Amino acid sequence: MSIDSASREWLTLPEAAARLGVSKGRLGRLLEDRFLLAARVDGEPRIPVDFFKGDEPLPGLRGTLILLADLGVTGDEAMSWLLSEDESLGAAPVDTLQQGHKSTVRKAIQLLGL
Repeated sequence: MSIDSASREWLTLPEAAARLGVSKGRLGRLLEDRFLLAARVDGEPRIPVDFFKGDEPLPGLRGTLILLADLGVTGDEAMSWLLSEDESLGAAPVDTLQQGHKSTVRKAIQLLGL
């Protein structure tokens, strides 16, 4: 992955399942349905803490992930974009989602020219 994984806090899949209060199987379905996204960090799949709001998946993340996938953005590319500063936002897209500005993030996706 091309992002600096040290700049964010990451959860293993068992830790993420515990945070959500769900089984590992249910977490797998949340990943398949794009409520969350995982990437390999230090050799194992992990989910950034930033993809949670309390003990729930971050609101607006699923729609953002679906839009990125519809544009042909792979999981690793989506992870990199979400966690890296975007010039049009002046912040990382996930940080903008954390502030509740999902339409701003969606507009930034359109500006990518993908």
